[in-house]
Amino acid sequence: MNKKYFFFDIDGTLTDQAAHRIVPSAKLALDLLRQNGHFVAIATGRALYKTLPVARATDTDNFVCYGGACLVLNGKVIDDVPLEREKAMSLLDHCDQQGIGYLLLLEDCDQVVMKDYRFLEQAGLRTELTTYVYQPDLDVHAIPSIRKLYIAVTAEAEQQNPWINQLGHLRMTKDYIVVQYDAKKDGILRMMKQVGGPLEDVVVFGDDTNDLVMFDPRWTSIAMGNGKQALKEKADYVTANNTDDGILKACRHFGWIEESQS
Repeated sequence: MNKKYFFFDIDGTLTDQAAHRIVPSAKLALDLLRQNGHFVAIATGRALYKTLPVARATDTDNFVCYGGACLVLNGKVIDDVPLEREKAMSLLDHCDQQGIGYLLLLEDCDQVVMKDYRFLEQAGLRTELTTYVYQPDLDVHAIPSIRKLYIAVTAEAEQQNPWINQLGHLRMTKDYIVVQYDAKKDGILRMMKQVGGPLEDVVVFGDDTNDLVMFDPRWTSIAMGNGKQALKEKADYVTANNTDDGILKACRHFGWIEESQS
């Protein structure tokens, strides 16, 4: 059996969206893949500190996180790319000119920095656990690197301000967007250079539209049955829902797991 290099999304793929827990059969599949000699990794837009609990729960030491910006191999960070600084500064300048609030994520933690209260006034508190640090004398141009930006802009205002599209971003709520490194595929390619595996032996699993970026014709792309239609249309194979043993069934279907091992 050829060694394969697996990359799994977290939310809706490894985890049950309703219970927010690792699907037991997904954990079993990852264990069996490793037993069969395959490389197993997580590929997620989550921050490193948010990825670690899932990595521990699935005994996974390899992951692509921060949307492809950060690579962890054998439990050690081997690459970490911040937002493109010039474009990030341009976004912040535009925000200040337009009176749009923003938060800055500078470190790998739940702490964000703000120089005023505009974001909270315009978008309210974030839905995730967040520590807000108020620094009225903050000079954004003196900041060497930024991991993420949270910008208080509605969908309507976003359409009216094309400058917002200078960097990739996700809309988490109707009130704000998250500007972050958004290149899971690039992260996978950099990881494959590190491990020296052929791209045709890569296998990716995903469920949502943000996983479209890692579905590539050079390797095998698998969509979960509970995934978005756009992802299914681009996939090489559509498996069952993740809570219906979708990952395990796909691995057995392709013969990546020996039945005698399971």
